[in-house]
Amino acid sequence: MRPVYAVSGGVSKFAKARPDKTFPALVKEAYDYAIADLGIEHPKFWELVDATVASYFSDHFTRQLMAAIMAQDYIGMLPKPSHRVEGGGATGGICFQEGWKSVASGYADVVLCYGFEQMSHVETWKGNEFIALASDVSFDYPVGGFYSGYYAMMVSRHMAEFGTTPEQLAHVSVKNHINAYHNPYAQKRMRLTIEDVRSAPMVAWPLTRLDICVMSDGAACTVLCSEDGLTKLEKAAGRSLPKVRVSGIGRGTDAMRLADRPHQSYDDFYRYNALPNEMDDDSRAYYKELWDHGFRYPGVHSFRAGRMGSKEAYKNAGITDPLHEIDFVELHDAYTSSEIQTYEDMGLCRYGEGGAFAASGKAFMPGIDYGLDLPEEPVCPVNPSGGLIACGHPVGATGLMQAVFAIWQLQHTIEKHFGDPTLQVPDAHRGAIHSHAGTGTYVTVSILEREE
Repeated sequence: MRPVYAVSGGVSKFAKARPDKTFPALVKEAYDYAIADLGIEHPKFWELVDATVASYFSDHFTRQLMAAIMAQDYIGMLPKPSHRVEGGGATGGICFQEGWKSVASGYADVVLCYGFEQMSHVETWKGNEFIALASDVSFDYPVGGFYSGYYAMMVSRHMAEFGTTPEQLAHVSVKNHINAYHNPYAQKRMRLTIEDVRSAPMVAWPLTRLDICVMSDGAACTVLCSEDGLTKLEKAAGRSLPKVRVSGIGRGTDAMRLADRPHQSYDDFYRYNALPNEMDDDSRAYYKELWDHGFRYPGVHSFRAGRMGSKEAYKNAGITDPLHEIDFVELHDAYTSSEIQTYEDMGLCRYGEGGAFAASGKAFMPGIDYGLDLPEEPVCPVNPSGGLIACGHPVGATGLMQAVFAIWQLQHTIEKHFGDPTLQVPDAHRGAIHSHAGTGTYVTVSILEREE
């Protein structure tokens, strides 16, 4: 496979509603930003693009089948080859990886990946119903319905298993909203306290309104290329471009129906699911004690798809100690609870330690006053952008939004794009993006690295 570089990206302003623009115009907003950042005008860029990949989640929101081809037309990419991908909340992450495949395989030298969702055309309850159709409509949907109920059930089990507390969940919300305070593209730029989060209207216990992401209008795009494509882009731009290499990708899947997820034995966990940093004697003894006390994996408190996607991505990128070898993670935090669960899936801590990790300070940004008494220093900031909870979640754009923010982090250009250096991870060399669908049915993990 050929090396693949992510050289540019753009995002639209995410908002509850963008009545000023149609969905193709939102894509163009992100696209125009990406090519302006490259310093290449559209006619020349069009000549260099070999293919595109488009992502959006649901035809229901736009009431338009084949919406991607309308965006392809609007940004002037006809008659370039293209295809649309869909995979629930992971749609944008899948789009990014499909673009990677096109370049790595030799099919294309320059690929444009773009994604969008315009969710404001329906009432919130109807939007939640559309999203809930990504659960099993014959079994789970009739008895549970909306996703907040599923995630409340999953975190309730996590709390019962491990002693996770609502206050630990609230640490995630405080962190991500205060991070987003410095991100001009974010939908919700707020300074919150633990009390603010816990006193917000309850949606499904223990999740309050401030524990849950919001529906949004928005778009994002990235430009991926081979070494030959990079040479062509640099010639067109008249300058060298910062090299961010996509060094590893991984994907995982799991049963749509939560009740169908298996309870693996301790031996099978170590045979199939354990990460390299869990092979030491201390971790083996820790997990043996969990199993002896009735813990079963993955159950409904863990996302096996996230673990398998992480394991594959780490193997491809040569990562054996993710907490200390990854400088930041842009993680799919549709709920504060899912961020905590995903800390464990990605090996930033062990299963059962996610709540304590959330309140430890290790996932926070350095140099920001969160108004919290954090016992430890930042190690690997998670969602320095503000994540889905604060940036918003226009589903088809979200995974690509994560990629854009990761590219800017690794190009060390956050101050340029945000007009504020606060969210720049110091000396960022390697980052991970994590995109998650359903109740953990599709998950993508991609590793990006800065090359000098």
